[in-house]
Amino acid sequence: MIVLKKEQEATLARPRMAYKTTARMLFWGMDFFYGKALTLRKVQVLEILARIPYQAWEIRQYLRLTHLYEDPASVEKGRKITAWARDAQDNEFWHLLVINERMKQTGFRKSWFWDHVLPRVAAFQYRLFSRLLSLVNIKAAFDLNAQFEDHAEHEYMQFVKDHPELDQEKVDHPIVREHGNCETWGDVFRRIGLDEREHMNNSLVFCGRPPVPNATE
Repeated sequence: MIVLKKEQEATLARPRMAYKTTARMLFWGMDFFYGKALTLRKVQVLEILARIPYQAWEIRQYLRLTHLYEDPASVEKGRKITAWARDAQDNEFWHLLVINERMKQTGFRKSWFWDHVLPRVAAFQYRLFSRLLSLVNIKAAFDLNAQFEDHAEHEYMQFVKDHPELDQEKVDHPIVREHGNCETWGDVFRRIGLDEREHMNNSLVFCGRPPVPNATE
């Protein structure tokens, strides 16, 4: 059985990955435009971008399988990547819905530029980059995503630590409770952080590297 608070402690005790130049540039860009602190506005943009690599991989696999359908090994691997990419996209979209509900609950006033225009520009650029990288070097794409998800996992878990009041706020929205059925907003954000670890682990496995085990089962 997963104990979310134990998983949070395990995340914060585990050193972050040694992020490579491309990952550091992505994180620097987010910090430059949205600040270093994790805020709902910043998280919203991160979740908009998080689905994009999975979309790129799904497109790539279908392109490859059109020509490699007679190769059982290629078909099996392609179907595994595609199934994972679809599940991850759905999960990241749930994260986005959760963040939107949290914004509405807290009375967050969205900005035309910071919450609509800039995220769309960033998504367009990241989509082009992700599709190109997946075509040129899919293993590098998986590796970059592992770094992205490791960063997200640590950020979410630190966010809950920095805001202990979240454990006193009950969750009553059906969309927010549909994954994990969390009782408090603290556990909702821990659940999202754990999701990011799962995404990271799948990326590591497709890179041929060992995943990070959960602290509790």
